Amino acid sequence: MRFKKPANILEGAVRPAKSIGKEKRPLAAMICPQCKKPLSAEELQSNLQVCPYCRYHFRIPARYRLAQICDSGTFCEKDAGLTAKDILAFPGYRQKLAAARETSCEEEAVICGLCEIGGRKTAIFAMEPEFMMGSMGSVVGEKITRLFELASAQRLPVIGFTVSGGARMQEGILSLMQMAKTSGAVQEHSAGGNLYLCVLTDPTTGGVTASFAMEADILIAEPRALIGFAGPRVIEQTTRKKLPEGFQRAELVLEKGFLDDIVDRRRQKVYISELLRLHAREVQA
Repeated sequence: MRFKKPANILEGAVRPAKSIGKEKRPLAAMICPQCKKPLSAEELQSNLQVCPYCRYHFRIPARYRLAQICDSGTFCEKDAGLTAKDILAFPGYRQKLAAARETSCEEEAVICGLCEIGGRKTAIFAMEPEFMMGSMGSVVGEKITRLFELASAQRLPVIGFTVSGGARMQEGILSLMQMAKTSGAVQEHSAGGNLYLCVLTDPTTGGVTASFAMEADILIAEPRALIGFAGPRVIEQTTRKKLPEGFQRAELVLEKGFLDDIVDRRRQKVYISELLRLHAREVQA
């Protein structure tokens, strides 16, 4: 079976199609998992997949997220052709990769590129939850590293959206190495006086949290996003203690000082645009 590369056009349906922007698939009504109220497809679409009653944030595809943040027609994807290979011959990995590509309509678990936000040129990446839950393998680390290197060379800010279960175990040490590699690229970008803003979405865990996700100059999160290294069930099983309500959720992480703000998805473009304006470099005469 051959998998076509997704189009770079971002505007379109919530569920990414092979030709995003032209085809609009009908969305089914559903029950909000938090407040249990029925939601129509129109309600969800008009609220950017946020429950209008309780502000529950549904997970959304990377391209749909980029379409809401980037100025229309400005996104230019970078390194779209990089794809993971089963270097370690891990049992079942090739099949998992094929299934992830089929489900997500993407070649990898992160989309990187350049765009404008509020008229300001910016480097941007967004992780894809439908591709093995945004797990970080060698290609994800390479794409993010290259984006930071490009942003450093062009003195651009970086805006990132994370959603990940952590490092990809099927790639072993090659996956874990990406933590150091991406962190080095973030440090080089920061040393050049460039801004890095990261939006943590549900969930952001594991090696991604322990590397580039938490290394931003400004850290914000979506409401109720799960943020941590090990998951709460693993911690409970290890410590044999019941965790408090809201443990590892964005609100508690903010209270403990590890976040700068929690921002509703419907406000994010205005919020990010304003931060880019405030941190813009002065134009030299």
